[in-house]
Amino acid sequence: MGKFIYEGGTKIEVEDRALTHVQIVMTAKLRRGEPFPFSWREDPSIGGGRTTVWVHAGSDLVFKYFGSRQPAINRAWIEALAYTANSPTGLYVTPEPANTVTVERVHEAAAV
Repeated sequence: MGKFIYEGGTKIEVEDRALTHVQIVMTAKLRRGEPFPFSWREDPSIGGGRTTVWVHAGSDLVFKYFGSRQPAINRAWIEALAYTANSPTGLYVTPEPANTVTVERVHEAAAV
C-alpha cells in the first residue's frame, strides 16, 4: 500500500497500482500547467468523510510506494482518471476498467 502525501501533511494510503496511475495523470496535467482538485474518501477509522486538495505547479507532492516494481500501465484507466481530472469535480480514483491496452513504459502513458 503506497501513500500520497500533500504539502508534507495530508496523507492517504493508496494501493501502489492505483497510485502509479494517479501519478501519471497528475504529472501530465501539471506539465501542461493545469491545476486541478484531487478528492478522496477518508477511511472510517479516522472519521470518514471526504477530503479535497488543490493541486498546482507549486504543490509539494510525494508518491511513496511500498513495492519496488513498477506495475504495468492500463491506458484505459489513465484515460478514465484523466477524464475525471478534466471535469469540474476534479481527479478522484475510479475503479480500474477492463484492460484494453497495457503500456509497459510510464513515459508512453504520460502522453495522455
